[in-house]
Amino acid sequence: MLGFGCAGDFSMRGQTSSAAVRMSAYDQNDSKLMRKVKENPFVPVGIAGFFAIVGYRLMKMKSRGDTKMSVHLIHMRVAAQGFVVGAMTVGVLYKMYNDYIVKPREEQKATQDK
Repeated sequence: MLGFGCAGDFSMRGQTSSAAVRMSAYDQNDSKLMRKVKENPFVPVGIAGFFAIVGYRLMKMKSRGDTKMSVHLIHMRVAAQGFVVGAMTVGVLYKMYNDYIVKPREEQKATQDK
């Protein structure tokens, strides 16, 4: 194995000891996907919506009528991407609402109660 970054090369060559420590701490915690889901719960909604739209449009392809295949595929792609962008936007707005409106109110109430 020459170590040119192929998929089978999982050695720790070229990484510092701190990177190895971070990797071992990462292995002990949840998977990266579950951590991302907890940080931004709208990502799985976007992924699920993407696959739902693509699946629906692929099933609908039989009855597309006189519409060209390329136009049908472009409409499918635009609809799926629009759903994902919408889900990401809602997720960002939700996170901003929690970070900039809910948390400051809770901190303000906590300081007033003291």
